[in-house]
Amino acid sequence: MAPPSRYSAEFREEAVRIALNSSKTVTEVGRELGINPETLRGWVKKHQREQDPKPGSELSISERARLKEQDRRIRELEMENAFLRKAAAYFAKDPQ
Repeated sequence: MAPPSRYSAEFREEAVRIALNSSKTVTEVGRELGINPETLRGWVKKHQREQDPKPGSELSISERARLKEQDRRIRELEMENAFLRKAAAYFAKDPQ
């Protein structure tokens, strides 16, 4: 069995919040707070796992429809972009 933590839950939460909201690296924040950087990194990873949705979670019907519409729009824009590249190359070759 692991020994009890030296750090309170409030301290851990505050350290994770500082690490996530700071422009500094986790290592720098850990050193400033007097925590082993790997300990803080573990707390941050645990927090992110708990906060992020599960990767295998199913999409709702509205999310699927939105995703399908976005995919269709991306295909359209890629086709338009390819056409414009070809047109630009054609007009760049033909000096009229």
